[in-house]
Amino acid sequence: MAENNFENVFIKGSESERLPKVIIAAVDTGEYDVERSLAELKELIRTAGGETVCEVVQRRDAPDSATALGSGRLEEMKQLAEDFNADAAVFDMELTAAQIRNIEDVLDIEAIDRTMLILDIFAQRAVSSEGKLQVEIAKYKYLLPRLSGMGKELSRTGGAVGMRGGPGETKLELDRRHIRSRIGTLERELKEIEARRDIQRKRRKKDGILTAAIVGYTNVGKSTLMNALTEAGVLCENKLFATLDTTSRSIILPDGRSVLLTDTVGLISRLPHNLVEAFKSTLEEAANADVILHVCDSSSEDIELQTKVTRELLSELGCDGIPVVTVLNKSDISGWSDRMLPEGTVLISAKEGRGLDRLLEALQAALPETARRMKLLLPFSEAGLLARIRADGKIYSEEYTPDGIAVDALVDIKLIKSAEPFAAV
Repeated sequence: MAENNFENVFIKGSESERLPKVIIAAVDTGEYDVERSLAELKELIRTAGGETVCEVVQRRDAPDSATALGSGRLEEMKQLAEDFNADAAVFDMELTAAQIRNIEDVLDIEAIDRTMLILDIFAQRAVSSEGKLQVEIAKYKYLLPRLSGMGKELSRTGGAVGMRGGPGETKLELDRRHIRSRIGTLERELKEIEARRDIQRKRRKKDGILTAAIVGYTNVGKSTLMNALTEAGVLCENKLFATLDTTSRSIILPDGRSVLLTDTVGLISRLPHNLVEAFKSTLEEAANADVILHVCDSSSEDIELQTKVTRELLSELGCDGIPVVTVLNKSDISGWSDRMLPEGTVLISAKEGRGLDRLLEALQAALPETARRMKLLLPFSEAGLLARIRADGKIYSEEYTPDGIAVDALVDIKLIKSAEPFAAV
């Protein structure tokens, strides 16, 4: 049986200096838009380094329990795979281990399901220790219920030390014990990282640091926006899941306040549950933010679906009640105009830097008031108030005049009432 890993197909394809050719398949039960889902699957395959050469769709009430597609359709798929010289077949659904084995017996090429493809892309692109741990946990949780049908040795790398099976213990039981033990070890490591992240969040809240999280469907331009606003140098590619790790940078708003801006992993429709769980600690940056910037691709025909997927996941993460600024990106290719926008929405082109000033103003308005920029004329007797403003806020200019001290300052919220009587007209 072929080893179920798309990355292996990519490696074999690279040896012959061509992209691995992939045939894709779906069972249309009417539960979702198959055409849209297959278009997304093609993008996932392109991201993984493959080329889709053919697609097969069969309308059924339910997938075949043994081979997903019916036997006749699978034989047609075998002929197409031979005609196109395909290296692998990717099914737009989750397959059982037995289904994978049966499909490969017929097609005589590697069979992969949607979840495994996404997991392999994540594995290729995770950079941070946290991201790598999350991917590995998700992979093991995917494998665990499929062990009885895999029919192959599992690697003992990193988790086999000290593993011993008692008399009569089967290889399957050993494999399960190994994976459960490895998941436990990885989850403990991840909890340590999450605990450190939680301490950082609490410290930011205590220090009054404002935070904003960039969320949205994958490939809508979140990383491009992050770079445009902060010069963060985040990887930007026209591929799904170009970057999986969070990046945080400070930006200065027009009113002088500083905001910590965090980019989060992109979303896709029908995101496997294990992946949502595995990446929850990363996505929870949104749940702990003061404001969420929901970035959408205004040029996409699927903008409504993408927006729905994002909103549903934000709700699942407990983000209800957090102010949201909707950001319609890619205005340079969408043809949208400001006149078409609903309230609370900003139209931008992160690539060309258009509309970023309006975005910052919208972000500023959505944030809770923690400070206010004020021009003051303080009597000389209020030097103590000036010292407190300087300590808790920011002084932009200060000039001694015959009538008092003229100050342009960012005044902390707790000092605004004290400063208001001296506001310059």
